[in-house]
Amino acid sequence: MTGDLPLVVTRADPGGAATVARARAAGLDARHMPLFAARALAWSPPDPVGFDALLLTSAQAARLGGAGLAALAALPVWAVGEATAAAARAAGLTVAVTGPGDGQGLVDAMAARGAARLLWLCGRDRSTFGAAGIAIAPLPVYAVDPVPPPPEWNALVAVPAVLMAHSARGAARIAELVGSDRKHLTLLAISAATAARGGSGWAGEAVAARPDDAAMLAEALALCHKGR
Repeated sequence: MTGDLPLVVTRADPGGAATVARARAAGLDARHMPLFAARALAWSPPDPVGFDALLLTSAQAARLGGAGLAALAALPVWAVGEATAAAARAAGLTVAVTGPGDGQGLVDAMAARGAARLLWLCGRDRSTFGAAGIAIAPLPVYAVDPVPPPPEWNALVAVPAVLMAHSARGAARIAELVGSDRKHLTLLAISAATAARGGSGWAGEAVAARPDDAAMLAEALALCHKGR
């Protein structure tokens, strides 16, 4: 819409492309500006007998996990978000629980369910979390690496815009690329911790009501429709 601020989506694909599609369907001027790319890592599946369930906090783990996932197919999956659950099913895994929010929230909610040993198929760069009575063994199966910004990046951030940060690494990368000239830009973060990594000096800062893409887009509608 004329006068609306563009929404800059920086997360790695395929999540970034999906966010752009949802934003455009909602009438936003969304720009596809991935600053990271995901790739598979070499890994060997452990004996599933040592675990009660698989924990997946990102669809990338199922999408890039490869042949090793078959050896773990007997384990029920705890998935964060419907996108992660859908990717797990597409990879031949059985989803037992789909939780909203983040990995910590899901583990906290499931702490009383009796599963004490979780195998967490995760990224190389990850946060840490835990819950009383639950042992979480992280196993990196993918990496998300920085890539050069698209050619349109400099022109886009030279004018007012809303920049989405889906992770703490994403916020830090945005801040690094933008530099100190950011008083015309608004940072939209998936969590308060993510916003903190973006630093200060923005025209505005906003945090999604929940740590998921739908809540970020709801906030983006309000921010972008404020106009220039």
